[in-house]
Amino acid sequence: MLLAVLLLLIGFVILIKGADFLVGGASSMAKKLNISSIAIGLTIVSFGTSAPEMLVSVTSSLKGYNLAAFGNVIGSNNFNLLFILGVAGIIYPLVVLRNTVRYEVPLSLLAGLILYLLVNDVTFRGAESNLLSRFDSFILLAFFGLFMLYVYRTMSQSVDSNQNDSIKLYTTSVSIGLVLLGMAMLVGGGTLVVDNAIFIAEEYGISKKLIGLTILAVGTSLPELATSAVAAYKKNTDIAIGNVIGSNIFNLLFILGINGLIRPLPYDTVMNFDIYIYGAATVALIIFMFTLNTRKLDRWEAFLLLISYFAYTIFLIGME
Repeated sequence: MLLAVLLLLIGFVILIKGADFLVGGASSMAKKLNISSIAIGLTIVSFGTSAPEMLVSVTSSLKGYNLAAFGNVIGSNNFNLLFILGVAGIIYPLVVLRNTVRYEVPLSLLAGLILYLLVNDVTFRGAESNLLSRFDSFILLAFFGLFMLYVYRTMSQSVDSNQNDSIKLYTTSVSIGLVLLGMAMLVGGGTLVVDNAIFIAEEYGISKKLIGLTILAVGTSLPELATSAVAAYKKNTDIAIGNVIGSNIFNLLFILGINGLIRPLPYDTVMNFDIYIYGAATVALIIFMFTLNTRKLDRWEAFLLLISYFAYTIFLIGME
């Protein structure tokens, strides 16, 4: 048990340093290539920080732990929206581009709705059971392709005025090296944290469902937490929020899409509640972005998101 705790702490250190490398390299690339930070956050950063979710979800589904696979993805998204944006917004108020409020955040809400409609076969199709089939997975991946097309089009935009002028510039090769090193450290650190957190949790008899929604979800989202927190501290708010929104869309459309192609996943409607939380949190974020300071998540709004996550977690534990 002592070794597991030590490895858990080492994993945290690797995650934080990896996030620093990733944000530094990605920010430098964005500035050098005249690409908006939000585009980098929605692609390179979000894909890199979602690698642990991909690994854990695929492994869980192959082992037949369907609740853990769905719980990891949906729970991670709720953690991203409520906890990570809460922490990042408290560190530094998040000001974002107009497109983020108008398009990217609503797109993440649409991704959750699409998943909800596809997996609730009994309700919407009159089927005998609920399943994320290979055809459903193809639909998810098709929508993900459309999202990537949208991101590609946004990359033609010039660097936005919100980009921090204090970003340190590196050569292209160094920037790419920092991004790759950061991603590798995030995956390695995330694996250390998740494996040892699960070991500790099982020692205390926590159920696989709760492990998926909380420990696995939090553990695999630690790269997003570290990355967004570091980005907010460096006042690169587009990467801070782009990382979260991009990761959520990546998790729902790509990760579950790949999972379902590899092996169709039976779905338990007990997970619907968590999808409802995801939808409500996304709507709350849109409302916050349109109130008082437009396109800005103020500290008090971020605090409300953070409190909501703790309330949600306490409810999950109480349901056990």
